[in-house]
Amino acid sequence: MKKSRLITFGITVIAILAVICAFFSDIRDGMRLGLDLKGGFEILYEVTPLTENDELPSMDAVVRSISKRVNTLGVNEPVIMVEGDNRIRVQLADVHDPEAARRMISSTANLTFRDVNDALLMDATVLQEGSATLAYDEYGRAKVSLKLSDTEKFREVTSTISQKGSGQNLIVAWLDYDETTDTYSRESQKEDPKYISAATVSQAIDSSNVEISGNFSEDEARELADLINSGSLPVKMNEVYSNAVSADYGVDAFSKTMLAGGIGIVLIMLFMIAYYRLPGVISAITIVAYIFIVFLVYNAMGAVFTLSGIAALVLGVGMACDSNILTFERIKDAMYSGRTVKTAFYEGSSKSFTTILDAQLTTFISALILYMFGTGSVKGFATMLIISVITTMIVIVFVAKFLLKLLVDSGACDGKYAWFAVKQSDVPNVMKGEERHQFGRFAKFDFVGKAKYFIYTSLAILAAGIIFMVVNVASGDGVLNLGIDFTSGTKLQIEHSAQIDKDALSKQMDELGIKVNSIKINGENNNIASVFSKEAISTETMNKAKETLRKSYDGEISDNVVQPVIGRELVRNAMIISVLAWLAVLAYVSIRFKWDYALSGIVALVHDVFIILAFCSILRMEINTDIIAVMLAIIGYSINNSIVVFDRIRENVRAHKHDKLTPELYKSIVNESLQSTFIRSILSTFTTLLPVVCLLFMGSDAIFSFNLTLCIGLIAGAGSSVFIAAQLWYYIRLKVKPKQKKKKVRKKDEVEELIVPGVND
Repeated sequence: MKKSRLITFGITVIAILAVICAFFSDIRDGMRLGLDLKGGFEILYEVTPLTENDELPSMDAVVRSISKRVNTLGVNEPVIMVEGDNRIRVQLADVHDPEAARRMISSTANLTFRDVNDALLMDATVLQEGSATLAYDEYGRAKVSLKLSDTEKFREVTSTISQKGSGQNLIVAWLDYDETTDTYSRESQKEDPKYISAATVSQAIDSSNVEISGNFSEDEARELADLINSGSLPVKMNEVYSNAVSADYGVDAFSKTMLAGGIGIVLIMLFMIAYYRLPGVISAITIVAYIFIVFLVYNAMGAVFTLSGIAALVLGVGMACDSNILTFERIKDAMYSGRTVKTAFYEGSSKSFTTILDAQLTTFISALILYMFGTGSVKGFATMLIISVITTMIVIVFVAKFLLKLLVDSGACDGKYAWFAVKQSDVPNVMKGEERHQFGRFAKFDFVGKAKYFIYTSLAILAAGIIFMVVNVASGDGVLNLGIDFTSGTKLQIEHSAQIDKDALSKQMDELGIKVNSIKINGENNNIASVFSKEAISTETMNKAKETLRKSYDGEISDNVVQPVIGRELVRNAMIISVLAWLAVLAYVSIRFKWDYALSGIVALVHDVFIILAFCSILRMEINTDIIAVMLAIIGYSINNSIVVFDRIRENVRAHKHDKLTPELYKSIVNESLQSTFIRSILSTFTTLLPVVCLLFMGSDAIFSFNLTLCIGLIAGAGSSVFIAAQLWYYIRLKVKPKQKKKKVRKKDEVEELIVPGVND
């Protein structure tokens, strides 16, 4: 026994655990939580010039101006992104006053001084940059104090104005003056005029300081000072999408999701140890290392954790376990063929690597497309999935193999088949001529013959989905329950300390002039109301509605508004993402295998997507961008399963390359391949489903539909890989025979290779 290998193993494991413990608190504290976990709001602005004839300034300049304004809000780590040629997405977590933040960001803040006839006297260039401060008069009323950069010009203007008659000697301060609608004569008649102040000037002012006073509250004066200091914004900011999440709702969602995900991951580790014994222990260690590295990389990137991102992490853990399962099952398979522990380890690891690589790369391709064309939470989901795939290849494959190799090479495992969950009596003695035993209840199962039952079940589900779609159309509800992400409209979420009366809320919305399409009451005490409207409510109407509703309800009020243009784009992008993912997977599998494998796999993927849509129709689940993320994840997962099956089929086809491939032999090859991989498919699906089920029943309500759809997709994907992808490949091979490679004709004088049995045969 090589004790040095055991010592190295022990040191490596201790080092891994020590590093995790040392940096655990730093990683925990360094997590950046998204809006759905911390509260806050997200707004997508469409940027247009101030006037029709102007050209759009550089988007970088607009971003810098917005950043200056966001900094005055005291928001930690804001996210400001340019999308396309004229759109900017702003994400601000942990904002206590979303309405004030909205005003601060979108206001052009063009400060001008005008006379009573609205003629321009001065603009903000007469002021020192960043000089506006909050001040108070002798009565304790808030005002804004400014320092001048051009005192001479200010003296000349005030001197001219002071010589005008009473009522005309005014300097009117405007913020975002609109020449087409704003006039002093009209606004001065209103109780709450649009201009900031109208100061009487009785003499020339020769001072370096000026003040703007009015009926300001302290917060209003501070906001005005911040706007002036941030400078004017040379563009109009039009909201085309907005989503506000209350802080209480976000914290609750985070705690529930993390607890459920943690329980699911622990259950996976316990299952792997119970089922695989020693390799299961190695798997548990690498899962802990895997999660640590994913969080470490995510923090280093400055990425934001979202609910769907955490769900992707949990899904990634299940898929990472699948890589271990592939290797461990291959090792056990080699033992059942009479190999020693050491030989079985090397043979199993070698045979599983290419399968793992192909399976992970297809998931990576889907995630990459999702990242490139997705937005918001979908992009967060894709980011986590990409990191998970890369980490799986590094940690799960290489680290797990390294640790297990140390134990195997030390000699401590020699003859210890039980440590690998294999009975000594099940290992044939090939030296005595014993043959491999058939194990498992599926050893003689006719998968090809029984596939029709799965296909009939799928057809029944699809038929039910179509029937529900027809009924939904007839009732005027639409083919599918599309969320406002795709249809445009408004969603209001109202929280209250007591039960919410649906009828009273409906009447209140009517009085506010908001046409409501549906109201759903949920929560533990029916204290949460979700109000849906197909109309995209304007910011002004939304602010007035919230102000009124806050008088009746004491909880947080969140809103999500999507303009029609965004809804159309999301539908188009969802279709583009799906088609591109299918084409990318088709191309990859065609290159790595053959076209018949690729076509079979794509049909299975399409089946999975339609099964998800059928269940969404039957259960009337809302179709939103998160559901699109699920579909893309299932595309990666399903082809992952199919590739494992295809790899074994290809291996068995090569084993019969000298035989005539008859229909009976093809059927035998498919059955044999599925018999040897079906247990792996069950285990892989189980370990992936385990944390998702925990999230489904214990996680946040905000991602219930997300997790339910994921469960449906995982089950459909596992079944389609076995009963559709493999069966379709079988039927294609019966109809289309692969071209046989031309045999090389030897010359008469060419020396034939000497065949030595057992050496080069």
